[in-house]
Order: sequence, then structure tokens, then C-alpha cells
Amino acid sequence: MSLEMIAVLIFTMGYLLGSVPFGLILARLFGSVDVRQVGSGNIGATNVLRTGRKDLAALTLFFDIGKGALAVLLAHGFSYHLYQQTGCAPDLTLIAGAAAFLGHCYPVWLGFRGGKGVATMLGVSFAAWWVAGVVFAVAWLLSAKISRYSSVGGMVGAIAATISVMFMPASHEIHQVYISLFSGMTILLLWRHRGNIKRLLSGQESRIGDPQ
Repeated sequence: MSLEMIAVLIFTMGYLLGSVPFGLILARLFGSVDVRQVGSGNIGATNVLRTGRKDLAALTLFFDIGKGALAVLLAHGFSYHLYQQTGCAPDLTLIAGAAAFLGHCYPVWLGFRGGKGVATMLGVSFAAWWVAGVVFAVAWLLSAKISRYSSVGGMVGAIAATISVMFMPASHEIHQVYISLFSGMTILLLWRHRGNIKRLLSGQESRIGDPQ
């Protein structure tokens, strides 16, 4: 099997894993509600929280982080196995991570209308380089706590993780790949938050804890 075909299979695996809408599934199974009809209509943990189910929101956050991390870890394991078999070790981890992120934002099961990708990018960050994951999580939590805007937390976290990758100890080639893919995910994440940005600028964005 060619490396190109392997890359396509890894991308497909990551995309399908990322496209599983855990927020929608959990809210329907245990909350008897279509989360797309609540609040912002998003399928992520923040909107699940607006249903009044903190437990389901926490599970959604856990699984959305987990699917991003799992895609990267599975691809890493496959890369190692390929190296053992052929002596060739293509870095497939970020292909899978970026695909999982795309799958969450544009899931095939929901007509390509998905979430904003914050939790999934956090999972990808932790699995790809744990330092980036820690930076993402700390920046997300601190900025959300200070601003009381969940959207601000997610955007600041993604930007901070991308900046941290610029200081990652790696070969020039790997370094550039990481910077490019993290930058791409961050740009798409910001684009997915364009409505939030407009509401922030107009003073209409809901703060954490505000009644919906």
C-alpha cells in the first residue's frame, strides 16, 4: 500500500472519529432534547450546558477532547507499526488530528453542520505535544474566567497553543508542519466563532452564567 493511500485512510479514520456528535447523542439519550434547538444551536459542551445538564456537558467535553486525542494516538501507533514493518516512519499524527478537528466542525452525519472545534483541538494538542495542550487548557480556563465569555476562552486557548508550538523542540521540517497545521486549525476555529466575534463587538455575547 502506498504512503498516499495510507495517508488517505488515516485522514478518513480521523474525520469519521471527529464527526461523532457526542453532544447531540448524549443530550438526546439522557436529556430528551435536541441540543441544536437550544441556545446557540451548537453541538458542543457549552450549549449542552444550556440544557441545564451539567453532567451531560461534562461528558460532552470529555468525549470531544477524547476523540481528538484518540485520533492522534491511533495514528501515532500506526506510524510506529509501519516503521517496525518497513523502516519508514511518516508522521501521520497531525493528519489524523486535523481530520478529527474537521470532522467535528463539519460532520457528514449532520449535513456538515457541527461544532466550533475548541474541545477537539484541545485533545489534538494534548496528544500531539502535551505542552501545547497544557498551554491551551490554561489559557482557555484563565481567559474564560476573567472575561466570563466561553467563546473568548476557546479562541485565546487556540491562539496560545499555536504560539507555543513555535517553540517546540523538533527538526525544522516537523516544526513547520506543526506550525502550519496548528495555524490552520486556529484560523478555522476563529472562522467558526465569527458570530461570537460579532456579538462580542456589539456587546450582545452571552456571558458564562447568564440566563439563556
